[in-house]
Formats: sequence, C-alpha cells, structure tokens
Amino acid sequence: MGKQYNSILGGILVSFLITLSASAKEQATDILSGYETTKIAGHTWFIPGPLEGPNPKNRGFMNNPAFVVTEKSVIVVDPGGTVEAGRALLKRIQKQTKNPVTHVFTTHIHGDHWLGNQAFVENNKEVKLYAHPKMIELAKGGEAQVWIDMMMDRTEGASKETVATIPTEALTDQQEIKIDNITIKAHLNEKAHTLTDAMYEIVEDKVLITGDNAFNNRAPRLDDGTYLGNIAVMDKALKLPIEIVVPGHGPTGGKEVLENFKEFLSLVYNTTKKHMDNDLEAHEIKPKVIEVMSKFKDWTNFQGAIGKLVSVASLEVEENDF
Repeated sequence: MGKQYNSILGGILVSFLITLSASAKEQATDILSGYETTKIAGHTWFIPGPLEGPNPKNRGFMNNPAFVVTEKSVIVVDPGGTVEAGRALLKRIQKQTKNPVTHVFTTHIHGDHWLGNQAFVENNKEVKLYAHPKMIELAKGGEAQVWIDMMMDRTEGASKETVATIPTEALTDQQEIKIDNITIKAHLNEKAHTLTDAMYEIVEDKVLITGDNAFNNRAPRLDDGTYLGNIAVMDKALKLPIEIVVPGHGPTGGKEVLENFKEFLSLVYNTTKKHMDNDLEAHEIKPKVIEVMSKFKDWTNFQGAIGKLVSVASLEVEENDF
C-alpha cells in the first residue's frame, strides 16, 4: 500500500512539475508577459506596453494595443510591432471573449503600431484593416519594408516571421463606422506626429485612442511631424466629448494626458524659437530648454531625446519664419 501510494504521489508530482514547466515556458515565450490586460471603459481594454524602444528583450512589443468588445465582434487598434505581438494580443482577447476580431485600425505609419496586423489576417481572412489613406500609400511605397528591416535590426532577428500586412480600407476624416453596438469615429490629421495620423474615438465609451499624437511619461520622436501641427491636434482632441485617453506610449488617463503633452511640445518649440530669435544655435538652446522642462525630466528617454527634439524644433522655426 505504501509503495502504491508513493507511486501515485510521485506521478502527481511529476505531472505537476510538467504542467508548471509548460506554464513557465509559455510565460517566457509570451511577448506580453508582465503587461496586464486592463479594462478602461464599458467595452474597451488596453495593454500598457513597455516604454523603451524595440529590442531583443521586448521583441518589438513597445506600444499600447487596445481592443473593443462589441455584441458580436472585436475591434482592435494598433496590434503591435511584430506578428508575435499580434498573436499574443489575439490570445489575450480570446481570454476575454469568444467573439471574432473583425476590424483592425492603425493610427499611423510607424510599424511598432501595426505590423501585428498579420496575426489577425492569419486568424480571420475576412478581417478589415483600416488606416489613413496616406498611411496606406506610404506603406505600399516602401515605408512598410523600412519598418520590417528596422524591427529585424533592433530586435536582432526576433521579428523574422513578420510580414508587412498593409491596411486596405482608407478612412476619411470624421468617418463613423458602426460595428454592432459600438461606433468608431476617425479623426484624421494632415500633419502632426506624421503625415498619416488617425485618432479613434470609441463614442459609446468616451475613449480616445490617439496613437503617437500623444505620449505620456515618455519623450516623443517627432522626426516625421511638426510641433505646431501636433499642438493643433491636441487642441482639437481636448474639445472632443471624451473622458479617457489612450496615448501611443505611456499610461492612460483623462484629458490631462492631452494637456501635458501639449505643454511638453509648446515648451520645446516656444523656448527654441525664443532663443533662436536671440541668435543662439541649437546646441546652445538645448540647456535652456531643459531648464524650463523640470516637470518632464523624469519621462523615459527625456535626456536621450531632448537634443534631437530641439534640433527638429529649430528646423521648424526656420521653415515657419520664411
């Protein structure tokens, strides 16, 4: 009896260890591991991604993917920067609902937000992929491959399975798309963070998904955009009937997310302009900008980004002065 009991106990222990090992392995390979799926409104969920750039550790996952569960479907916004991120997001969604993902929306051309599209087409050939018409044009014109190559380089090959799956449904500004009991309203911009920006208002939930038109607790990259254009978009967004803001990077919040980012942009641009008017060079202006931005000094990559941000601002000031 003792031997039989020990045998049974040993079998249970081995089974438990195998299950534990499999669970640990799954967690280790899950690109979203450590980032919780968070419900922020009646139908809307998001996953707060890491604040650093793409690297071998995060394997290209670095944005804030969001999804909306409707009566019969699921809507996804910005599914991440690799097919692996998209597949992991799909698994997270399937833990919340059995509804199929039928619509995927992209906020702009930067691949860290949309290369995960591939996973949703693999899962459902009928899924509709939406974006700003300029995003579709630029992606087809070569920008998609630029981002595929960048992700491969920055992740040291971890994104090798990713294939650019470019949106096909071109949006118009103020277009409303009714999906079951949910309305998605698209707010398109001519030039803010990029030439290709679309923000998405989840009307019934009073949620605004901004893409990289707004950052929170992370310094932005503005190489492809304009300060004044981005500031104007923040003003536009502040007038919308929304209560919750999901930025492209960083934690969610209320309209203070928009206000803070507008302040960030305004301080860099206006301080740069002021000192350029006094004939200072960009490298002399950088410390002047840092002086007035103590509120933002702890934002991720602030020290690493501020020099480039001042250079971009100085070019824009020069362009606007002519």
